Amino acid sequence: MANTENSKQKKPFLTTREIAIYAMLGALMFVTKKLMEALPNIHLLGMFIMVCTIVFRSRALIPMYIYILADGLTLGFSPWWMPYLYIWAILWGITMLLPKKMPKKVAVIVYPAVCGIFGISFGVLYAPAHALYQGLTFEQTLIWIAGGLGFDILHLVGNTAAGILVYPLSELLKKLVNNKGAPHNE
Repeated sequence: MANTENSKQKKPFLTTREIAIYAMLGALMFVTKKLMEALPNIHLLGMFIMVCTIVFRSRALIPMYIYILADGLTLGFSPWWMPYLYIWAILWGITMLLPKKMPKKVAVIVYPAVCGIFGISFGVLYAPAHALYQGLTFEQTLIWIAGGLGFDILHLVGNTAAGILVYPLSELLKKLVNNKGAPHNE
């Protein structure tokens, strides 16, 4: 009688294919952010994080943190970078809470709205860390948030526009994942 423990192959935490896909997605986030840096607070990161989360669920954290690490490696792990460790995870968490099987008519409205709301909230989410590093009082923090409102409005507009791509890109990535055996969490 064969030993059943030896006959069962343990699946690695990540396959080579998964490592490659997540690395490419993280690099794509990083490159698009760099290419769009001339536009203040306009980028595709929120859209990419939502798409990855819809398709890969908890494993979307891998490409997200690859992007964050790449950003820190190129620009330095200084105080401005530290809030990225929690801010992008908030968008990931919000996306995880959305229904998995949202009807298309709802998704095409909800995804851009979530992306946009996250964009206008970015300054508020960033503020606690900034206040801590700068030693700001609560009142000074509110003034700092108000001073950045124009940039947050640009973030809202840019993220909402990019959020329009969340539904079609997540559907495309799901098809590619299901047809090619790429990583996919149910």
